[in-house]
Amino acid sequence: MAQDLKDMVERELEPLLETYRHLHTHPELSYYEKETAAFLTERLTELGYEVTQGVGRYPDPEHVSYGLVAVMRNGNGPTVLVRTDLDALPVEEMTGLPYASSVRTTDKTGADVGVMHACGHDIHMTSLLGTATLLSKLKNDWSGTLVMIGQPAEEVGAGAKAMLEDGLYTRFPRPDYVLALHSHASLEAGKVGHRSGYALANVDSVDITVRGAGGHGAWPQTTKDPIVIAARIVVALQTIVSREISPFDPAVVTVGSIHGGSKHNIIPDEVHLQLTVRSYKQEVRQHLLDAIKRISEGVALSAGVPEDKLPIVEVDEENYTPATYNDPDLTTRVVQVFESAVGLENVVEVDPVMGGEDFGQYSLPDRKIPIFLFWLGTVSAERAEAARTTGAALPSLHSSQFAPAPERTIATGVLATTSAVLDLMKR
Repeated sequence: MAQDLKDMVERELEPLLETYRHLHTHPELSYYEKETAAFLTERLTELGYEVTQGVGRYPDPEHVSYGLVAVMRNGNGPTVLVRTDLDALPVEEMTGLPYASSVRTTDKTGADVGVMHACGHDIHMTSLLGTATLLSKLKNDWSGTLVMIGQPAEEVGAGAKAMLEDGLYTRFPRPDYVLALHSHASLEAGKVGHRSGYALANVDSVDITVRGAGGHGAWPQTTKDPIVIAARIVVALQTIVSREISPFDPAVVTVGSIHGGSKHNIIPDEVHLQLTVRSYKQEVRQHLLDAIKRISEGVALSAGVPEDKLPIVEVDEENYTPATYNDPDLTTRVVQVFESAVGLENVVEVDPVMGGEDFGQYSLPDRKIPIFLFWLGTVSAERAEAARTTGAALPSLHSSQFAPAPERTIATGVLATTSAVLDLMKR
């Protein structure tokens, strides 16, 4: 069966590459994936799937969801959901590829930006369509219900939650297993990476408004300088991970932005900080958020700021994405399938990362639905060898230079995903 699948993938590869080049040259930002969703809907409908468009409900009524759900029922058996993301990034492509994106658009702030699939979502979509194609032709080899979803707004952490809140698990068959792949920017094409348990982190965005009393820079004694207070807060925040969190619990508190003041000799009234906060365990996440508020207020109090002017600490709960926890039993089972499908030497265990994405939403609450996200190598053998030889860094995800090797990457993604689904739904 493994060789038969490889032969099928090979026969489908050229049209899949055409699909990939089309998706790569027509990227759309989060919340605006209209044409991308329509393209996938047309292809999946042609394959015999029942497709529902517009699945998803955002808190902001101005945003329209372009989530889609494609269902193929094939007798009794488990329900397996396979997910791809749809959206691209506001990045101007600099790869020089003949099919490079030249798309420009206006983002929600009104800025003119380039648009690029710099995170590999075009690879993800093509792999899903390839998997959907093969499984539609192999209905004698599996039994159950197959659900393929196209999720919008992954890059802003909103799409999975929006689809779930719009009845993904109630309006449509509730899955027994959920699978997804993600491009890996330093893993060689032809290989797949896996990690059992925590694989990606909780991601929180925190805004701190440090309030003081402004005035003339020549008379600082008449002010409560929010710039100095903010500087002290930035330094003090570094002690949370080093002195309050166990060394065995990964955590990150990064101040990514600090803004305040307008002129050399003016002490401002406010300074604004923007933080990204990463963790795995929920109890660690809560400790980090509580400590950020406690330290911010404590530093301000020590500087003589009155209680009614303490820093305002706001956690963006709407765009919070939970950690991705790969179900250990499901991971073990699928990894064994991968070893047979793509070769033992091409299946590697990778380290967990503090990056994040919203795939973890599909197992909540309480991880009652087993999920598994695996990494798909994208780097050509030549580039990988050059990097090993010279020590030069490979372009990362979200880089304007990110350029997967499409042939082997897509072939491996389709083969691995199809093999996993066939095993989970075997007759």
